[in-house]
Amino acid sequence: MNQVPLEQKVLKENDRIAGELRARFLEHGTLCLNLISAPGSGKTSLLEGTLANVPCGLRLAVLTGDIQTQNDANRLRRFGFPVKPITTGGTCHLDAQMIDRHLADWDLDAIDVLMIENVGNLVCPASYDLGEAAKIVLLSVTEGEDKPLKYPSIFFKSKLAVITKTDLLPYVPFDIAQAEENARRVHPEIEILRISNTSGDGIAQWIAWLEERRAQALAAQPVSLV
Repeated sequence: MNQVPLEQKVLKENDRIAGELRARFLEHGTLCLNLISAPGSGKTSLLEGTLANVPCGLRLAVLTGDIQTQNDANRLRRFGFPVKPITTGGTCHLDAQMIDRHLADWDLDAIDVLMIENVGNLVCPASYDLGEAAKIVLLSVTEGEDKPLKYPSIFFKSKLAVITKTDLLPYVPFDIAQAEENARRVHPEIEILRISNTSGDGIAQWIAWLEERRAQALAAQPVSLV
């Protein structure tokens, strides 16, 4: 069997498991979000800002993926929410089977929002459905504004782009308007937020986005006839 059919077989099995996960999330009214970015773009920092500012009563949980170490999970546990690390041991992305396995002892009825921090990579994670309601791509101002054009697949598949570390704009040669224009050239309907976890700018808008998406997940939840 050559490489292409094998890859298709792997993706087909992944999509099957992802479909089952999506049905479970829908059944329990759990909003699942898949955060994707290059290494160092601020996924963990955004999650820290999220957990520190989450509205009272909104129950969050986090699965955080990395090739090695549990450092990100250790950073997030201090906020008191359920957090599990997924160490891939070399794989450059999370897949649906990993998510399914790590959810085995979690009660989805007790989770309003499940945040998945994917492995730092803009290529491989774009191909793997994790059953999420939305992919969210992060782009920091320390990167190039042409990233959406270089990595169009993940920007095309993402419902939201978060431009991070905006407090550094006075110190870096980053054209934020051009970055947003490039993102919309790839995906005209993509939503965009500007956030600085250091200054707190944009965090309120991010939390509002989460609450709106959570409300949509509840509205889509099947009505029990029992």
